[in-house]
Amino acid sequence: MLKNRRSRLKPFFEGNNLDAILFTYLANIRYLCGFSGSDGVLLLARDEAWFLCDSRYTTQAAEEVRGAEVREFSAKYEAVCSLITDRNIRRFGIEATHMMVSDFRQLSERLDRCELVGIGAALDSIRSCKDQDEIGALGRVAALASASLEAVLASLVPGVRETDFALELEIEMRRRGAEARAFDFIVASGERGAMPHGKASDKLLRSGELVTIDFGAVKDGYHSDETVTVAVGRPGGRGREIHDIVRQAHDRAIAAVRPGISCRDLDAVARDYIREQGYGDYFGHGLGHGVGLEIHEKPVVSPRSEAVVEEGMVFTIEPGIYIPGFGGVRIEDTVAVTADGCVILTQSPKDLILL
Repeated sequence: MLKNRRSRLKPFFEGNNLDAILFTYLANIRYLCGFSGSDGVLLLARDEAWFLCDSRYTTQAAEEVRGAEVREFSAKYEAVCSLITDRNIRRFGIEATHMMVSDFRQLSERLDRCELVGIGAALDSIRSCKDQDEIGALGRVAALASASLEAVLASLVPGVRETDFALELEIEMRRRGAEARAFDFIVASGERGAMPHGKASDKLLRSGELVTIDFGAVKDGYHSDETVTVAVGRPGGRGREIHDIVRQAHDRAIAAVRPGISCRDLDAVARDYIREQGYGDYFGHGLGHGVGLEIHEKPVVSPRSEAVVEEGMVFTIEPGIYIPGFGGVRIEDTVAVTADGCVILTQSPKDLILL
């Protein structure tokens, strides 16, 4: 598995004529060697690998790290520079998008005979296509989150505070084995539904309102992301109308997912339908984003995306309509791309539920 993951680095080694690549970004480190702690460095040469950490993580690294020699340090970049010098590494890549300027300066000042090659965000693309172990992990955490919502949804009644419901949902996820929530939950009722990122507030739910719930869990390092919009009591005709439009846009986009379609064209499937229904001005964000060891990762599914859908990608489909002064609807599922379409990992019903 790790051999296959590291093989994705070959174009970066060859395209930049590198002796090694230094990884400091924790999501990439976990992906490439298995370490789940909060501090460490991974140096990958063409045929060798070293993981460096301080004494807080030596035992953990010995248990988790695969395919790399574990070394303990007392001063991080002093140890990194010593290793690079000892191995006669002359030209190595760095994660320029993620590395702090102060860290870059430490390296460049200590290694004045080496050439540091900045590799931008393209390096994160090694995690874009998931292997079967990752898709399995993403499916399990998605099922956990969906089941948690089902268990607490009946408590969403008039008079309940948005933040109280968000807390109840998080506690239920923890009971079911989640390590953490994937992000600050969005619970946006009534007019607050017009805010795509309307985090749960002190607002009390009122009868007849739509409530957008965007939630996710973390388990084994992998994230879930899902959104439902439900009604507390009976919503008005406009609320039903926009929910139906968003649902149709969501379903059409999922039906269009397949290897080879551009992310831009996939976005257009949902966006054009919403525009045709007269609500084009009320859908401003991209259709989706990758999900994995981070809640937002590649690919980006938007009108500006240059990416093309590939088998193994896992990303969200989340169209929405947000009307200031009225409210909004978003419906979101996370899908895994197959050879001829996709499978939906998230499991909550997307029909308009009346509570």
